[in-house]
Amino acid sequence: MPAVLGYWKIRAFGQSIRLLLEHTGTDYKEEVYVCGGPPDFSKDCWRSIKDNFGLAFPNLPYYVDGDLKMTHSMAIMRHVGRKNNLYAESEEEQIRQDMLEQEVVDFRGGFYKLALFAQDFDTEKLDYLKDLPKSLKRFSAFLGEKAWIGSEKMTYVDFLMYEHLDQHRVLEPTCLNGFKNLQDFMDRFEALPRIAEYLKSDRFFVHPICNRRAKFSNESV
Repeated sequence: MPAVLGYWKIRAFGQSIRLLLEHTGTDYKEEVYVCGGPPDFSKDCWRSIKDNFGLAFPNLPYYVDGDLKMTHSMAIMRHVGRKNNLYAESEEEQIRQDMLEQEVVDFRGGFYKLALFAQDFDTEKLDYLKDLPKSLKRFSAFLGEKAWIGSEKMTYVDFLMYEHLDQHRVLEPTCLNGFKNLQDFMDRFEALPRIAEYLKSDRFFVHPICNRRAKFSNESV
């Protein structure tokens, strides 16, 4: 019986989980939800049934694997990471892992604030991109010369970091210019055999990143 990942037909918080499941060879299927169009962008396709799954905290994404039922993207990623030896081992590495996780969560929050709530997207995008190198410089310094960003061993946070850097590349393709170690990290990740296969498959999509209410990447292209 395959595991089940339930999420919107967007990348947003779900894509890093998809990448993790693909890399680990997890047998899974997706239950996909699509919000309505303007003006109300209805989410009734999910809201009308969300209490039918036996989830302690009904939300998207959800993950069901046998008797296990869980929600919230980071809880799901930690679980899949622990199950597949993609979790930091030493206390020092766990501290780096936990700290980086939360930094990426804040990083993606700024991205979605722009995409979802900008009043003048083009102007606010320019301001956002002007400040972006400050965050990228910190990630670059944190990575240093290591193969993977949390430690020499790959962990679930590498999937989180990759995905949200890649979403930024969709926003501005040149944003990683000048950060060679981050570019090398992205190339290294994309060269992983199962990831490379997935990125070439019809299961992968560049757009939409955000839901249909967003000002950016809100529809399939």
